[in-house]
Amino acid sequence: MNRLANETSPYLKQHAANPVDWYPWGAEAFERARAEDKPILLSVGYSACHWCHVMAHESFEHEPTAKIMNDLFVNIKVDREERPDVDDIYMQAVQMMTRHGGWPMTVFLTPDGKPFYGGTYFPREARYGMPSFQEVMEAVIDAYRNRRPQLEKMADELAGSLNREKLAIGGAASDLSPELLTAAFQKIAQSYDKMQGGFSDAPKFPQPMNLEFLLRHYARTGEQAALDMAAFTLEKMARGGMYDQLGGGFHRYSVDAIWLVPHFEKMLYDNAQLSRVYLHAYQITGNVFFRTIAEEIYDYLLREMTSPEGGFYSATDADSEGEEGKFFVWSKAELEERLGGDARIAIEYWGVTTRGNFEGHNILYVPNDDAVVAERLGMSVPDLRAKLTAIKDTLYAARTQRVSPGLDDKILTAWNGLALASLSEAARVLDRADYREAALRNATFLRENLLADGDRLWRTYNDGQAKITGYLEDYANLIDGLLELYQTTFDESWFDLARRLADTVLAHFRADDGGFFDTSDEGETLIARPRALQDNATPAGSSMFARDLLRLVAYTGNGDYDDAARKALSLLTAALREFPQAFGEALSAVEMLAAGVVEVALVGEPAAAKDLIDAVQKPYRPNVITALARADVEGEAAIPLLSYRVQRGGQPTAYVCRNFACKLPVTSVEALKEQI
Repeated sequence: MNRLANETSPYLKQHAANPVDWYPWGAEAFERARAEDKPILLSVGYSACHWCHVMAHESFEHEPTAKIMNDLFVNIKVDREERPDVDDIYMQAVQMMTRHGGWPMTVFLTPDGKPFYGGTYFPREARYGMPSFQEVMEAVIDAYRNRRPQLEKMADELAGSLNREKLAIGGAASDLSPELLTAAFQKIAQSYDKMQGGFSDAPKFPQPMNLEFLLRHYARTGEQAALDMAAFTLEKMARGGMYDQLGGGFHRYSVDAIWLVPHFEKMLYDNAQLSRVYLHAYQITGNVFFRTIAEEIYDYLLREMTSPEGGFYSATDADSEGEEGKFFVWSKAELEERLGGDARIAIEYWGVTTRGNFEGHNILYVPNDDAVVAERLGMSVPDLRAKLTAIKDTLYAARTQRVSPGLDDKILTAWNGLALASLSEAARVLDRADYREAALRNATFLRENLLADGDRLWRTYNDGQAKITGYLEDYANLIDGLLELYQTTFDESWFDLARRLADTVLAHFRADDGGFFDTSDEGETLIARPRALQDNATPAGSSMFARDLLRLVAYTGNGDYDDAARKALSLLTAALREFPQAFGEALSAVEMLAAGVVEVALVGEPAAAKDLIDAVQKPYRPNVITALARADVEGEAAIPLLSYRVQRGGQPTAYVCRNFACKLPVTSVEALKEQI
């Protein structure tokens, strides 16, 4: 076993038995590289990455290849999900050198960490028009030994270009306007796929941040096209093979343009975000289909992705028994054997054929509406749905007997924050006590295990150990989750923690231009300080934090929060106009600015005030925040919005405010709805 045996990342542990003399990222590896004057071979991947497994099996488990690596390099293995800062810096470098990126990522560094050559997957033997991994390593070491001055000059120049503090960003607060949002919406609409939904050709990614922006844009403007695009995309996604029709939850993305064939890994961050989008779509449209998908995702997360302590695991693998998707696909004969006379229903409903739609097997998907299927089968729609429920139970039980994909059981603060926010909101919208309990257990777990010194966060937890200084996205996403949990429980301790964490971000992540770095000034110093402004598979930390701040302003009246949010967003206005698809989370924050936040202060016991609470929270109101005092507040309150709030006539009472300027207090649901 190599040094990775002592790590907590399942991805790193997967490489602990490699013959490669792996180091985890850290000072020990760099000290050895300097002492022996060897270049560093940095390999970055993650547990659910199919091609990471391929390269590991081909090269890292191959004794002759490992010997070359050990003889020529100091080898470092990084889990990109644990160390997004390292991944971000060196992915930029690879993209600059090769004009593309991906994982596994292979980068060659000088002993002081500066990249000079890199790529993604290298096959052990030359193919696909690519050199063999051995040829690459030999060429790299030849350059390092025989053309050192040129190599170091190139490495210095490349490292200098990675300094994102000098990133060309720009704009003004005056540009944060409704006109900007209209222009962004129109540009996104231009890429809309009218036949299949989504906003690209193959491959198709779910893009939850952009779908959220469309729903918010509709809520503010009434632009029907925004809702139609989002709703159609959500329906097509959920009917496709990218959605697990038996177990719930989405796979990572679709390799085709019709949402049929996915990469089969399942990620917590996708399902946390998409469950929330489907919940919001249900709130807006009343379409029970969207509610069903949201609940199936939540139930999947609680059933398969929750640790005994209440944290949420990170991912499940695409592969099982060495084959991608094997766990999820079916043959027609297998369905007939498992289901007997009901097989005809499953075959018709999920488009199953003898030939299959994926390497001789069938990915289950829903090609036709329930009414069409029911008519073809000579059934009523209610009878069809009842049969499908039983069929799904049978097939899911059969599937549990298969070899399951690997589970990445590390718990990441940022991704748990996304799940916490979604579950907390669902608990109150859907009146699900089990979701409320799961959200409380999750927040309690995070507070007890990933919070340090009261207002600092750790990034990752596994095997009873929390480590790695938290990143901006850890703070931003957890603050979002805590604010949602507060509005579900009205326990002020969650709000207090959210505010403390926000103050930590303002003190330790802020850049001179008003934006935010991804890393704390208390964290490790790297060759550049990363500052990722665009959304990726998860929201950009700075954009999520801006939206956090806008809600904290509404609770506290703190002008510093408002100023910080506007400065961070104003830096992006040129990019929002030119590349809106890359900034969905920032656009949602600007939507909140354009609409203005409505502040609702409630006074009364939650049970007695439930009708008022539901009137505020059950509809889709993305720009409304709620606070509740259980009894009259005669003076200053811990949450300033609740200061001096009292009941009228001994009844639960609501105050509807903007910028702390309030309308007359009301006690009836009708009056409250009218004021909002």
